[in-house]
Amino acid sequence: MPLVRQTWLCRKKGRHVALRMIPDRTEKRARFEVVELTSDTEAKAVKEFGFDPASFSKGGNATCLFCGTVADSAYVKAEGCAGRMRQQMMAVVCTRRGKSGKVYLAVDDVPQAIPDDEAIRRRIEELCARTGLTVPDEPIEARMTGGICLPYGLTDFGKLFTPRQMLCLLQFATTIQGAGKAISDSLPLGEAKATATLLAVILDRLADFNSSLCTWNHTGGRGVLHTFARQALPMVWDFAETDPFNPEGASWVSGVRDVPAALQYACDVPPAVVERGSATGLPWGSDLFDTVITDPPYYDNIDYAKLSDFFYVWARRTLGGFHPAHFASAVTPKKSEAVADPVRHGGSRDAARQAYEQMMGQSFLEAGRVLKPAGEMVVVYAHRTTLGWATLVGAIRQSGFTVVEAWPLDTEKRGRAVGLDAAVLASSIFLVARKREGAAVGSYERDVRPELERIVRERVDTLWGMGIIGADLVIAAVGAGLRAYTKFERVEYENGEEVPAEQYLAEVEGVVLDTLLERIFGMPKAGVSAVDPETRFYVLWRFTYKQADLDAGEAIVFAYPQHVELDGPLGLTSGRNPLLERLKSKYRLRDFTERGDDEALGIMLEEFAVREGQTERPRKRPVRPKKPVTQEALIEIESVSEGEQPQAVRRSAPLIDVLHRVLWLMENRPALLGDYLDQAQPNLEHLRLVAHALAGPALEGSEQNGTLTAPSPQAEQAALKKLTANWRSLMGEGGLFRQGR
Repeated sequence: MPLVRQTWLCRKKGRHVALRMIPDRTEKRARFEVVELTSDTEAKAVKEFGFDPASFSKGGNATCLFCGTVADSAYVKAEGCAGRMRQQMMAVVCTRRGKSGKVYLAVDDVPQAIPDDEAIRRRIEELCARTGLTVPDEPIEARMTGGICLPYGLTDFGKLFTPRQMLCLLQFATTIQGAGKAISDSLPLGEAKATATLLAVILDRLADFNSSLCTWNHTGGRGVLHTFARQALPMVWDFAETDPFNPEGASWVSGVRDVPAALQYACDVPPAVVERGSATGLPWGSDLFDTVITDPPYYDNIDYAKLSDFFYVWARRTLGGFHPAHFASAVTPKKSEAVADPVRHGGSRDAARQAYEQMMGQSFLEAGRVLKPAGEMVVVYAHRTTLGWATLVGAIRQSGFTVVEAWPLDTEKRGRAVGLDAAVLASSIFLVARKREGAAVGSYERDVRPELERIVRERVDTLWGMGIIGADLVIAAVGAGLRAYTKFERVEYENGEEVPAEQYLAEVEGVVLDTLLERIFGMPKAGVSAVDPETRFYVLWRFTYKQADLDAGEAIVFAYPQHVELDGPLGLTSGRNPLLERLKSKYRLRDFTERGDDEALGIMLEEFAVREGQTERPRKRPVRPKKPVTQEALIEIESVSEGEQPQAVRRSAPLIDVLHRVLWLMENRPALLGDYLDQAQPNLEHLRLVAHALAGPALEGSEQNGTLTAPSPQAEQAALKKLTANWRSLMGEGGLFRQGR
């Protein structure tokens, strides 16, 4: 039963190549044939293929080619753990010397390319017996964040490589060991160590591009995407095996060629002393350094120590003799890693957070100790959730530092695998902190809030003018807002209660988002407040995160300053046509293509009962009055006396609902647009502002400082452009679809 996820080989304009899967009932295996078209569009190519190359298994759920039986992921995991999951070659991709472009061949056309795995395994055994090397059988640690291949039987690092890949890597390791010994006989020990270390690093790079977790880049460029396209070891159902001697690809040859350039760059900077140690206990005296620069672990984002074992097991085999103190253990040490990992604390998230904050605080205290009085600490941070930031800020402030500046710097590679459809940052925030003088207590209302609003307004204006948008702008402005808070040892509300870092971060994000709304809508705060909260929430989400999903915790913090609820009777996920969809622990914003085919959308009024101090569950129903219902006709209740019967309260539909219905009608049934507008009776000026805000350049996908940002949904962007360009003819009193009425 093939578990292949997709069979695209080339997927670009003018050339579409894929593999057609054919059941071979005689041999009881799948065969693959190459199909190629020169279609201009992918949709046309898929139609001509007669199958969708991207619609095969998903998450291990697959349908048998021979009998139609559906195997779910639980069954596939059980088979994998039982050792009954195998690999089969699907295609061969070639280049031609002196010519551009790739050639795609079916395996049946080049049977000599299929390796003899049994013969290769015998060679591995002979090599290990002769050299004393071993196949990496160190276990992959369980419960890694970001996806893991463990449940499918890939339980140790040796199982991540095909026999051919394993033989290749072991042979390189053997040769590096021999080269290191030969060099040490003729060169000083330090130079021999350095040379062997460089060779070992190239081998680690080769392992990254030569595992069964590498994927094929079918959109062009270099073909093989490496194992760590993101910081995880997820299961891969169709992988690419590269030629380690191909000078045009990510190979041993290209790795060796990169070394001279790297060495030349290293020669251009002053020499450094490199030591391995713990940030919680620095081995230097006090008041020694001008600057401390640190890029700390991002709260709970990445299991660096666990993931680093992928490289460590190979480095230990090549460098264990040269650096015995650093490779004494089978895998990397993990207990002292500063990470919020509940697994290490009996499953308790609170204990994990406290441990992380304690280690971060101790690290910053040590940094303050070794810094000169006027020294600076620079903290590089790219975590996008407020919880992660709150923990970091708490540690910085409690260790006696004041954040004096925060700027975003581009640190991420353009077009990276995780960037286009995820709520990730394209830049890292560089926080500059100095030692705080004194132990002043600040009033949030008198000292902190006014300064916060001034800083945020200045920073949003500056970053906007620099072309920085989306989540990068939000987080950078939040970072700048820390100055008003960290300048005090303690910040209190008027009642004497301390303002915790987490609450302050929520307040900062609220100020940033309010300031952004003024920018996006092009009007002062008073004008923005006339737009309903649901619509403001939608616009801000599209600006900040485009079409990405959000984790529940992050979504809740994001919704807080907009005064909207995510769940519950009045939440954005409730009703038969919600604005927001909850998928397990994530939230996803729905666009007009999903919501617009609803006759009541934008006309529906929410009717709910009001008692003293409580609100009953709303009853939503479409209202189609004989006369247009305007906002002035809605019932408003200010108070209800105790004992009285609940009274019905109605509120008008959010502008985003009206806009979604308008866009859908314009694209699908334009003749009905006039009738709809007569029934909905929206404030057309406010609706126009929302449409222009969503269609503006800030919400378009573009290249910002060399980094490609993901756009809002393409269909919605295209429809918004059409609507705003033809607003007067479509929506005016004498509009195209309102004449003669």
